[in-house]
Amino acid sequence: MVFEEKMILNGEPEDEEEEEEEEDMVDPLEVVRDKCAQAEHCVHARAKLEDCESRVGSKSETREDCTEELFDFLHARDHCVAHKVFHSVK
Repeated sequence: MVFEEKMILNGEPEDEEEEEEEEDMVDPLEVVRDKCAQAEHCVHARAKLEDCESRVGSKSETREDCTEELFDFLHARDHCVAHKVFHSVK
């Protein structure tokens, strides 16, 4: 009980240090994905996906979904990522 009260009053300094370390770490895959998502072919695929999403979202009852457009965008982005990600991995 005393230990719990000390933790409440003083906090845990180890947790704060771990949180700071986690904030500094950046996943290189996410960086490459963001860069590739801005490539010309990916931008075109993303535009098609967004058009589909707005079309489907504007209808109250539809059986259409944007699975094909999503897969096309992910395929284009991942194709770009595959060529770049291993250069940043140690």
